[in-house]
Amino acid sequence: MRAVTYAAFSGPVEVSEVPRPEAPAHGVVVRVEATGLCRSDWHGWAGHDDDISLPHVPGHELAGVVAEVGAGVERWAVGDRVTVPFVNGCGSCEWCLRGDAQVCPDQTQPGFTHDGSFAELVALHAADANLVRIPDGVTFEAAAALGCRFATAYRGLVARARVEPGEWVAVVGAGGVGLSAVMIAQALGARLIAIDRSETALAAARELGAETVVSDDDATRRVSEITGGGAHVAVDAVGLDATCATAILSLRRRGRHVQIGLMPGTPRVPMGRVIAWEIDVLGSHGMSARDYPGMLAMIADGSLAPERLIERIIDLDEAARALPSMDTATPAGMTMIRP
Repeated sequence: MRAVTYAAFSGPVEVSEVPRPEAPAHGVVVRVEATGLCRSDWHGWAGHDDDISLPHVPGHELAGVVAEVGAGVERWAVGDRVTVPFVNGCGSCEWCLRGDAQVCPDQTQPGFTHDGSFAELVALHAADANLVRIPDGVTFEAAAALGCRFATAYRGLVARARVEPGEWVAVVGAGGVGLSAVMIAQALGARLIAIDRSETALAAARELGAETVVSDDDATRRVSEITGGGAHVAVDAVGLDATCATAILSLRRRGRHVQIGLMPGTPRVPMGRVIAWEIDVLGSHGMSARDYPGMLAMIADGSLAPERLIERIIDLDEAARALPSMDTATPAGMTMIRP
């Protein structure tokens, strides 16, 4: 099959012919119909993830059709339309059994712990615990958009920060995950401030529900003025020391910070403010398949429309060219790949 591959971290990325995957026990092989190009894929290519072995096929946001079913799978059959969280739990540990597969200590992640979805086919593990059926009327592209950025933002705002109607939410970074957070917070009845240095990104954020947009120059002062003392919730959707600091310093006393953007290495965080103002610092590492019904219900009733986040659709050859430049490119919204 054709797949995007690289054989060295920060090295050349190309489309190659690679062996077709086989369905693992309790797993499936999915024919990929859509897969998202995410900044996390760039982190993997850059060597920031210890789980990756080389050569490697990236890609972790996906939707498609079950093409092969492994031994022991009970709930799924060839031809089923499915998507999957980017974190696949083992299905049997204490965290998985209580619905927290996103922190499973024996988790697998397509595109990280094994070859991913920038390919015609991808193998997935523990299918009965992790696959999610795509409802009728939901496109493959919209379903793929849920797997990482949208689901991570949803869990971060709904389950971790517990955003309430009328609260101010400041979102730092208006790329794919930031715009996901804007849409979700707006659907929850929050008041939105989007912070970014790209006018195109800010325009997209305003279109998707941001009440106010702010460039990142002196953003913390502007947020404090607009909200009367700071946001109730802030989201770092980028993952840099500077954007994390902007989010935390945009909060009011007793505010809640949600870290969604991945931060490689040992980041510097303004802990003095965290301590003095008793700010809660919350992580969001995706969402388990068990939590998908609530999100899918909001999509079904029209409260959320993830397909609005899709900025462009490209093929594998274009994906191979785009992956190395993700740290400098500033597209608004999501890029989807059709293998």
